[in-house]
Amino acid sequence: MPNSAEVIIYVVSDAAGDTGELVVRAAVAQFHPVQTDIRRAPFVMDVPTLERFVLQAKLSGAIVLYTLVIPHLRDAMKSLAREHEVEAIDLLGSLIESLERQTGRHSRQEPGLNHVLDADYFRKVDAVEFAVRYDDAKDPSGVLKADIILIGVSRTSKTPLSMYLAHQKYKVANIPLVPELKPPKELFNVPAERIVGLTIGVPYLNTIRKERLKALGLPNSASYAAEDRILKELEYAEAIMKQLGCVVIDVSHRAVEETASLIMEHFRGI
Repeated sequence: MPNSAEVIIYVVSDAAGDTGELVVRAAVAQFHPVQTDIRRAPFVMDVPTLERFVLQAKLSGAIVLYTLVIPHLRDAMKSLAREHEVEAIDLLGSLIESLERQTGRHSRQEPGLNHVLDADYFRKVDAVEFAVRYDDAKDPSGVLKADIILIGVSRTSKTPLSMYLAHQKYKVANIPLVPELKPPKELFNVPAERIVGLTIGVPYLNTIRKERLKALGLPNSASYAAEDRILKELEYAEAIMKQLGCVVIDVSHRAVEETASLIMEHFRGI
């Protein structure tokens, strides 16, 4: 069995497995700080491969979440999970069956239809590439081209939010606010409604930064995680946000998905 501090989840799919992983991440965010090991098993197209992953899950005491649209694979997974006493969750099966009853039609039974290479897909790819190119003020000119500009001190989830929003087809640039560095001049040349300031509580940021230092093998006594340093950074960031006149969102205790939802709601209202 896994350590109680870590949960292993296999995401098994006959497509890429993106849907399953997003659902898992949304669920496990409710159990912070429980550690989760998400193991994706994409493009599974035969029963022996399914059985291999079920047996791996059994050995590690893992949960299996599956998004299988091919009926014989879905049925096989149910049987294998029962046979090997593995906890398995069928994410799509019940909904597909309900839709078939409601519509009177059979599903197309084609994996990966939500990744068809249409215009939406290419917009998403462009947005992801944009987020990578203009992450962390690597190139301030991105501010002038972005749909959304995120600003905030270090560890306010600017990069994860940029990537999440990119998957919703928003082009996002993000700018760190550091007292010793002037924000790029481009930031003051865009409409305030395109800018979102991210703030966070001092104790919460203190904990996050200590964990970050620990992960890097550094002592948590470094000034980066000191409360007086954090307070100085947040006061500086607040002054910049007030000067810009942008909307400000507190990310304390919020999952990336929740903050992204608030940002998208704000932009839909503009």
